[in-house]
Amino acid sequence: MADKLNALIQNEIQDGETEPYAFAAALFLYSSEADYRKIPYQIKYHGNIRAGRCFGSRLGKFLAGSESFRDVDMVIPVPLHWTRRWKRGYNQAEVIARAVAAGLPAVVRCDILRRTRRTKTQTKVDVEDKTKNVSGAFEAADPGLLPRHVLIIDDTFTTGATLFACFKALRAVFPTSVRISVATLGYVGH
Repeated sequence: MADKLNALIQNEIQDGETEPYAFAAALFLYSSEADYRKIPYQIKYHGNIRAGRCFGSRLGKFLAGSESFRDVDMVIPVPLHWTRRWKRGYNQAEVIARAVAAGLPAVVRCDILRRTRRTKTQTKVDVEDKTKNVSGAFEAADPGLLPRHVLIIDDTFTTGATLFACFKALRAVFPTSVRISVATLGYVGH
């Protein structure tokens, strides 16, 4: 599945960008018929932090067993806008990221990537507008010491617009010698 996801990402690169993610992975392939499709929904909208930790831990173990991710030394969750985090009380990507990082082991950094404006939820935006919705919505701060390999974590990879917007913001502060990869619990195949 990682090869299929990497191929999709190559095709999704926008605005003449030519640099792909170093690697991409997902714990499961999203299927509307499967019961596990409810996992991200339970974590995100029903406060099931325990499930976030459980499946984040599984993702971390999966990644730790992979040559491609074994050297990840920094994990960065996709941030929520402060108003959405305040309303929800937590960031589901951060819950997952902390469990993933524990399995690698790697440091979690929630202070580097910031959502600069509140965007519409990606679940209510059509495919064509997802990229526009998150374009320029993230900025990154100086990380201090440079990692070797950064892993961006989100709950679900649908079109890749959010993860790619985060990637572009991070690339502005990380030189190309720092590899940037992505991982999610679910991958929605196209």
